[in-house]
Amino acid sequence: MFLISDAYAQTAPVGGAAGGLMSFLPIILMFVVLWFIMIRPQMKRQKETKSMLEALAKGDEVVTAGGILGKVTKVAEQYVTVEIAANTEITVQKSAVTTVLPKGTLKAL
Repeated sequence: MFLISDAYAQTAPVGGAAGGLMSFLPIILMFVVLWFIMIRPQMKRQKETKSMLEALAKGDEVVTAGGILGKVTKVAEQYVTVEIAANTEITVQKSAVTTVLPKGTLKAL
């Protein structure tokens, strides 16, 4: 009987709910940083690209994803016809247009 010690109940730690929230705080903070550094700028870039493609018009000077420079001669819903040389036109998807150049850029080249 001398070998068995008495068992006592342990008391609950004080502030258990606050400790649980504090363990999630680094994860929440990482998500907020990720949002402002990666997700938000990417969404802004996508919005700018979409508005640029919607604003494409005949006469705009553009650069395609393949690096081809030309002047827009016809705009359809999904496709754009680009004149790359005198009497030479190609048809590309609107999404292949990466940049709209300032007017007169092709004349300077």
